[in-house]
Amino acid sequence: MIEKERLEKIKMIALDLDGTTLTRNGLTRRTKETLEEAIRRGYKVVVATGRPFVALPEEVAAIKGLEHIIISNGAHIAVPHTGEFIYSSCADSDAIMKVREILMEEDFVIEVFTGGGAYVDKALYDDLAANGSDWLSYRYILRTRKPVDDIYSFWEANSDAIENINIYFREQKDKARMYEVLGRIKNLTITSSMKKNIEIGGAATSKASAIGYLCSLYGLEQENVMAFGDSPNDGAMIKAAGIGVAMGNAIDDIKYEADITAPTNDEDGVAYIIRTLLFGEPEGMPPRVSWLDKLRQILYHNKEV
Repeated sequence: MIEKERLEKIKMIALDLDGTTLTRNGLTRRTKETLEEAIRRGYKVVVATGRPFVALPEEVAAIKGLEHIIISNGAHIAVPHTGEFIYSSCADSDAIMKVREILMEEDFVIEVFTGGGAYVDKALYDDLAANGSDWLSYRYILRTRKPVDDIYSFWEANSDAIENINIYFREQKDKARMYEVLGRIKNLTITSSMKKNIEIGGAATSKASAIGYLCSLYGLEQENVMAFGDSPNDGAMIKAAGIGVAMGNAIDDIKYEADITAPTNDEDGVAYIIRTLLFGEPEGMPPRVSWLDKLRQILYHNKEV
């Protein structure tokens, strides 16, 4: 049970996207309405994702009153409607080039994030377009990544503005090996957002650091933050927050760092915690839905309430 005094201090709600705010089918009406209600009540709602700006779902950017989105694990804070960066923390050029040297000797799927975009090698992109994949989310890659002729030449040309390097592994033994090898390079942060990837950013790049910047901007402290997450790249912000919330589907390490565990993302756990703990609504009480929204749900066969 979270003490009333701690709940009353919460002024900012920080939200991971995948596996947290989003269900497997995207942003539900219930969660969207809850977040917009939180904003109307004066809470600062901040999205904190590992995705680059170009991969943000339109329904997330369209949340009414959402002012800032933390992207690429804290490499930038962006204004959702304009894409303007108000804060940046990119990787050290020398360190990131050492990563490049190592990966050029391997055969992994590499994505380079820079300038709010995500880039892959054209040969990979074309192969996914023609043949799909039995282990990669290839439709998502084709929809959100831009192909370049040579990913390593592109990497070198943009080495002073790298937000994140995303590496996919078919085999977990390769992921474990590269965690160890790349972990020896100084001035980098190595994390993960899913079982089959490693994400590499700057030494000071994290969701927690970006949230700290926003706190200073708003005149808040970390104790004023309630943070939600499910994966290793959420760990620092969960630990630093006044109240850390792990999703029911979170890995055990995140549940250990958190103060409480919410229902899963597919059970609208974010909306549940906000409504029960911050709004003080009775347990299980659904969000208020207008008669017009109910009609829209019927017309569009949307059964989310």
